[in-house]
Amino acid sequence: MSKVAVIGGGASGLTAAIYAAMRHEVVVFERNNECGKKILATGNGKCNMWNKDQSLDHYHSSSAFIKDFFHENMDIFAFFQKLDLVPIEKEGYYYPHSKQAITVRNALERVALQNGVVIQKNFFIQEIKKENNQFILNPNFEHLVFDKVILACGSKCAPKTGSDGIGYELAKIFSHTVVMPRPSLVQLYSDASFLKEWNGVRSEAEVTLQIDKNEIKKEGGEIQLTKNGISGICVFNISRSVKEALDHHRKVEVKINFFPDCDDVFSFLEKRSSLIKDVSLDVFLEAIIPYKLAFVLLKCAHLSSNMTWNVLKPEEKRDLVSVLTAFTIKIVDTNSFAEAQCCSGGVSLDEINLDTMESKLVSNLYIIGELLDVDGDCGGYNLGFAWLSGIKCGKNC
Repeated sequence: MSKVAVIGGGASGLTAAIYAAMRHEVVVFERNNECGKKILATGNGKCNMWNKDQSLDHYHSSSAFIKDFFHENMDIFAFFQKLDLVPIEKEGYYYPHSKQAITVRNALERVALQNGVVIQKNFFIQEIKKENNQFILNPNFEHLVFDKVILACGSKCAPKTGSDGIGYELAKIFSHTVVMPRPSLVQLYSDASFLKEWNGVRSEAEVTLQIDKNEIKKEGGEIQLTKNGISGICVFNISRSVKEALDHHRKVEVKINFFPDCDDVFSFLEKRSSLIKDVSLDVFLEAIIPYKLAFVLLKCAHLSSNMTWNVLKPEEKRDLVSVLTAFTIKIVDTNSFAEAQCCSGGVSLDEINLDTMESKLVSNLYIIGELLDVDGDCGGYNLGFAWLSGIKCGKNC
């Protein structure tokens, strides 16, 4: 029976350990005093653990080989049943029936222990070397010897949970290429002068990421307007390309449509003005968008809030409609790794056998989960990739 070391007791690591333990002696090394800290924070503590829509469009990588990972149809619900979890669905999003992330974390740890997995907590693996077809962990200290190693250390996001990038350094020991990690699923920062005036506003919107005036991605949903810029799930889902573009000194802007469900805003406002006559623009808009937002948009359109729609010149009406439907804000930075929900970049998929998750460079070395150059949209995709890569690895190692 081979001895397998799993470095990292998060979602992918515990999943791989559960399946690997069917044939091997498995030890999980977790640097924290508890496993799955990042799981506890997912879905605002409710743990959005899967999404019904598994389109490849929701997963991102710099490698075209990402498509090869998903060619196998894996039964994720058999895995949830193995954990004795009862998933519930809401609009395609799956949560544990308890709606508590701790349920998922506890189930993973419980089933791992039941399958004979040994979990070593407060145990930090700083170095690995390979000699005579065996791996030696912390060779200058504990000198632990294993036949196979699974790297499941996480990325650089949320370092308080233990993901501080050590996994990248361990992978580099074995000559793996690490695509530059950058914060993803994060708030976007601006240096606009009006940010304090709209701080705290939430509104339905459609947002479009533009890099050097080229449209990159479009998303809809609730936007949160903050004293630093813009946030919300729709913003998170366009954020992955921002840091890279800024690092290369490219111009980054986000275009916001505050009337996403209206095809002809000009006609809508014309009709509204015929029903509500001679009211100031701030009152005219306040009933359909938050008043703080209306104040900012009027200011950006260079219109007085005391004016009425009917007295506006045709070009002023067009300018106001443009501000309402194509408001453009310059982006100067993103939130840090500490606030990111995941990272873009990671260990290159080109160097991984995506049928088994084994390194193409070093036999019996496996790399899974967030450590890889794969990141997903909000909605259970990053946790989904952790499950899937862990299952593949555990079954095939």
